[in-house]
Amino acid sequence: MPDWNGTVEDPAAEPAERPSKSQRKREMHARQDLGAQLVRLGAESLRRLELPDILREAIAEAQRIHGREAQRRQLQYIGRLMRDSDYAAIQASYDNLLGGSREAIALMHRCERLRDQLVDDDAALAGLLARHGAIDTQWLRAKVRAVRSERAAARPPRHARELYRWLYALLQGDAAAVAAAAEGAAPGGAAASKDDR
Repeated sequence: MPDWNGTVEDPAAEPAERPSKSQRKREMHARQDLGAQLVRLGAESLRRLELPDILREAIAEAQRIHGREAQRRQLQYIGRLMRDSDYAAIQASYDNLLGGSREAIALMHRCERLRDQLVDDDAALAGLLARHGAIDTQWLRAKVRAVRSERAAARPPRHARELYRWLYALLQGDAAAVAAAAEGAAPGGAAASKDDR
């Protein structure tokens, strides 16, 4: 059926629906919540996110504000700024930042547990050697013995740290770092924690 200007509407076409007031309100709160999460991030984490300059400045300002009402108004302002920004890209970037941190922490804990299992149980050592056939068996056995004697004598954990770095590189899949750790050098990029565990 032609409309007032003579064009014919496609009856199968869906009418363009505007989001309901409730939907718009949920989206506004989601933007404000993400803004609040960004305000809680440290400076280094914020630098890794792709943010418009005006939004970055608003977040920095919110981090300096201490008054509760002023903080609330600043978060609302950040939410409004995010309306004009690519919210989905900022959310994805934030999720990637958090996901990477969680994965790194999980890997560190896994390496610590595996190191302790290797030192406490010969079956764990045999299992690791069976799963990773290409590793230097002699070096690994010697390192585990060194960690055991180090712990028995209550000496500083130098060998335990070397074993941790080697396991981190192994579980991360970095063959060059595994070889470097086995040779006694610190693997590039494998120092996953402040104290090398």
